[in-house]
Amino acid sequence: MTTTLPLWVHRAGRTILLIIWLELGVALILVPWSDVWEVNYFLYKYPAFGFFLNNTFLRGAVSGLGLLNIVLALGAFRRRTSAVAIRS
Repeated sequence: MTTTLPLWVHRAGRTILLIIWLELGVALILVPWSDVWEVNYFLYKYPAFGFFLNNTFLRGAVSGLGLLNIVLALGAFRRRTSAVAIRS
């Protein structure tokens, strides 16, 4: 017994995923340059880890992943799924 979901369920699911991906991308861009990055559990527990975490190249790489995440999320949102394309 197969049932097809209404169109609004597909659109709502895609919108929720887009919002989650965009928020994750923004967080990956902003967090490496904030105080949250410099004062955290791992730096207190493992002080030698601070040399690696405070490296500006690592921060830039994490921010680059955030930018890539935003670009891919917007690209995925622009593509239409087959269920949406068939009904329009």
